[in-house]
Amino acid sequence: MKSKFSPPIGKISQINGKCISLIGNDIDTDRIIPARFLKCVNFDALGESVFEDDRETLKGRHPFDIEENQNASILIVNSNFGCGSSREHAPQALMRWGIKTIIGESFADIFYSNCIAIGIPCFTLPKKSIQDIQKYNNKKSLSLEIDLENSLAKSRDLSFNLEIKESSKKMFLSGEWDATLTLLENKNLIEKKFNDLPYLKFNSPFLITN
Repeated sequence: MKSKFSPPIGKISQINGKCISLIGNDIDTDRIIPARFLKCVNFDALGESVFEDDRETLKGRHPFDIEENQNASILIVNSNFGCGSSREHAPQALMRWGIKTIIGESFADIFYSNCIAIGIPCFTLPKKSIQDIQKYNNKKSLSLEIDLENSLAKSRDLSFNLEIKESSKKMFLSGEWDATLTLLENKNLIEKKFNDLPYLKFNSPFLITN
């Protein structure tokens, strides 16, 4: 499979993409990425193995194998998505397949947090709305423009409001979800704290120099 992984960086306010529907409640992290793939040294190849067992069972009929869905980046799911073990590999695998955001009825708490930590916004909608979007997408191939600041999604002939935790929205709009970038942007504060800690002075073995 051709890699579609492009990591998000900094502020996220707009997401555009084609939708892919994955129908079913309580889809757990072991189905998203089976346990045998957790031994990887890094996450780079996980996109190839996302939903591996389900895809093998469906023999090419799984949504992630259907040709028309190969450039999709907005995942539409049902309730309690990402339940089960807390493995961070699950959202990492989805991201490396090409998923940039997820819209669902509800999410398991730890899965939701793991998505936020790597820059995947997770929105919610009522059950009926999700089912209607999935049916529409399966018939007409839906593409959406998502305005995160206004929690609004629209296409050529659809427009609807999305729900997202206010704290999560602020993190994406400010870029604070990106821990690495936040650290780099606050280099002076880090150096000040470093200099204020007495046990890191006087040729401390913890001191790292270039």
